[in-house]
Amino acid sequence: MSTAGGGSSAHPWRLADAHWPTVRSAGYTIAVLPWGATEAHNTHLPYGTDTYQASWLADRAAATAWAAGARVLVLPAIPFGVQTTQRDIAHCINMMPSTQRAVLHDIATSVAPHGIASLVILNSHGGNEFKAIIRELQPVHDPLTFYALDWWKAGTPRAHFAEPGDHAGALETGAMLHIAPALVRPLEEAGDGTERRSVFDAMREGWAWTPRPWSTISADTGVGDPRGATAAAGAAHLEDVAARIARFLVQVATTPVDTRYR
Repeated sequence: MSTAGGGSSAHPWRLADAHWPTVRSAGYTIAVLPWGATEAHNTHLPYGTDTYQASWLADRAAATAWAAGARVLVLPAIPFGVQTTQRDIAHCINMMPSTQRAVLHDIATSVAPHGIASLVILNSHGGNEFKAIIRELQPVHDPLTFYALDWWKAGTPRAHFAEPGDHAGALETGAMLHIAPALVRPLEEAGDGTERRSVFDAMREGWAWTPRPWSTISADTGVGDPRGATAAAGAAHLEDVAARIARFLVQVATTPVDTRYR
């Protein structure tokens, strides 16, 4: 997401764009790790949708937080997520939770000695679950504090979309129409995202769970109708979410550890 000719000083929070003089003098205290996936998103969105969204939101939120005085470092995005229920869909690249744990451990080991007190995972893929991993890693890396957030749970999507959808629906489609419109195929070509739901009451009521076999529950790999999406709605929702994430980053960066609970 670099700007040609802009140099690292224009966006000092972007590690991938930064140069060593900027990095060593920036005084970063909080790192953001965008974590996406590589998977089919209906027929109209690219495989990199989750990674594009995580990267855009991390950059936007960090820019706002930086302007407010938080020394935020945005790490390069991880483009692979847990895809164990999509093995029959071509080139959905799977990364096992145990591999995610190893990757996160190595990243934490790399950043913690250089002033990073908090590591925030900005997750953009529903198959990624970091709670158990963080429970394992937190005592190993103490006093580094891990946080994980799922961006689609922030904000008020129904203020912008009549039916946001679950996967490649109106919310994600609107977001991509704003972030990377050239990568979105015509919506009239998209599937309707109809979901086949479990016949079990416990599953429908939400108190039992099993991984969804993706090709069984969706004919087009989408869940939710994307055809009502607009770039304007996507922009409005993304800006709302980015602002909320920025406030969280500022709070984490500026609140002493011993005053975070009261």
